[in-house]
Amino acid sequence: MINYKDLGLVNTREMFKKAINGGYAIPAFNFNNMEQMQAIIQAAVETKSPVILQVSSGARKYANQTILRYMAEGAVAYAKELGCPNPQIVLHLDHGDTFELCKNCIDMGFSSVMIDGSHLPYDENVALTKQVVEYAHQHDVTVEGELGVLAGVEDDVVAEHHTYTKPEEVVDFVTKTGCDSLAISIGTSHGANKFKPEQCKRDADGRLVPPPLAFDILEAVEKELPGFPIVLHGSSSVPQEDVDTINKYGGALKDAIGIPEEELRKAAKSAVCKINIDSDSRLAMTAAIRKVFAEKPAEFDPRKYLGPARDAAKALYINKIKNVLGSDNKL
Repeated sequence: MINYKDLGLVNTREMFKKAINGGYAIPAFNFNNMEQMQAIIQAAVETKSPVILQVSSGARKYANQTILRYMAEGAVAYAKELGCPNPQIVLHLDHGDTFELCKNCIDMGFSSVMIDGSHLPYDENVALTKQVVEYAHQHDVTVEGELGVLAGVEDDVVAEHHTYTKPEEVVDFVTKTGCDSLAISIGTSHGANKFKPEQCKRDADGRLVPPPLAFDILEAVEKELPGFPIVLHGSSSVPQEDVDTINKYGGALKDAIGIPEEELRKAAKSAVCKINIDSDSRLAMTAAIRKVFAEKPAEFDPRKYLGPARDAAKALYINKIKNVLGSDNKL
């Protein structure tokens, strides 16, 4: 058993309380490799922002659970080395789907876990979430549950259609499970192709314009659960400049569209205190790598293309922290 406090990590409890009171959201950035982790920590330190390092089940398989544990411990040390004496870093399991996976992550030093039972019948979702909460709270680990289903694809999470969260269920769910935060569905979606063309309009340039988020559902949830931490998944904005760069240099991303940043900023000022962003960093890094390969076809040193990819991801993270989530200067 590895306690996350021994790694220098924190859980989300106080972090979320401050975010709700301050009208901002904590960045929850997924990472799979060293370059992403470095970029996240550099951005968080430079902006003086708390941050959540998210690991999906797929990332855990890719990077190895033991290596990830040491990377998280290294992230804390790295932040201090960069000049942040008291970094606020969470290591969070994203979309855990079984009790066993959540337990294993808690035992390996994660300070927060998500148990996603949203695909199950309501009573089964409640029972599974409660089981994870009971184990996690024994070790002061915070738990995120989910009500409603997000469409799209993210690693092992696949759903064809989304189902909006039912505000009338949230009090019962939180009361019965004891979860510390709740992910809801208000129209965000996983992946770079979040919406089908028939769901959208097109602007004068022919680009897709996504449907607006269901802020009425968010407001209804807030009314039912005043002051309770709410989470938005699938909140990448899919920057069109990165999509254009990828396509310019041989990519094939058609009709890739995300959530407008102004809508996420509006959500961050509410009870939404954690916003998940994954696809945007993948796009930024891929655009940078494709550009290097196209302009320097003889290059084969990974540092020469992963370095620019890391820089691109860092710039993206800084923009999200400052201009979308509002979590800068909170340390």
